[in-house]
Amino acid sequence: MSDKVTSVKKKDMTKVVGRPDSMNDTQFSYCPGCHHGIINRLIGEAIDELGIQEETIGTAPVGCSVFLYKWFDIDVVQPPHGRVSAVATGIKRAKPKKTVFAYQGDGDFASIGTNNSVHAANRGENITVFFINNTLYGMTGGEMAPTTLIGQKTTTTPGGRKAKDFGYPIKMSEMLARLDGPTYITRQAVYDVPRIKSAKRAIVKGFKNQIEEKGYSLIEILSACPINWGLDPVEAVERIKSEVETVYPLGDIIDRG
Repeated sequence: MSDKVTSVKKKDMTKVVGRPDSMNDTQFSYCPGCHHGIINRLIGEAIDELGIQEETIGTAPVGCSVFLYKWFDIDVVQPPHGRVSAVATGIKRAKPKKTVFAYQGDGDFASIGTNNSVHAANRGENITVFFINNTLYGMTGGEMAPTTLIGQKTTTTPGGRKAKDFGYPIKMSEMLARLDGPTYITRQAVYDVPRIKSAKRAIVKGFKNQIEEKGYSLIEILSACPINWGLDPVEAVERIKSEVETVYPLGDIIDRG
């Protein structure tokens, strides 16, 4: 291609998408193929579209979400591991006009913080919770989590998880849906365009529910962890489709809004 044609094409190029205003111009440090970056961006887009950047407060624990305060141009509080739902509850009750969200991994939400997670949902706290499920502890070394699948190999279950030794995977969304407190519980994924669009709608709905004072919303999102799964990014996506979704099916679980 000649330089002249290249020059014309560059002049004719139109920017169709950019970084959300609610996110900082900072490069993610997530591992290659990890879905946290996609999820973070969707949350940023939702905050922009709803015009709530100045009114939003995020909470995130130790774990892969530990640097949320670097990615987002909003106020972010970093609670102790497992205490995110409790801290988000306290912030919302102290600042009821703010939009407060919790961003938690499965080790945090379903293990270390199970107590806080269950009771915040049962009380119907008017917060929005993003529950990122990659079926293990991501940042600390790939250990077994309550969400780890039967037969899945982790650094603490090298022979695969066995039900007789470690119990069964906990389906937090289905369990919390049995409570009277939650308004909206859904499970999403972000491995292709249709799922990304569906996850975006769920995220916006979770924020809108809070703004409209409808109560507790939980958006679970299945996320790839290629490094700890020992797979490349494409294989990790296939694992979500063929294995993870058989245990954790996608879709809305309750919608009382």
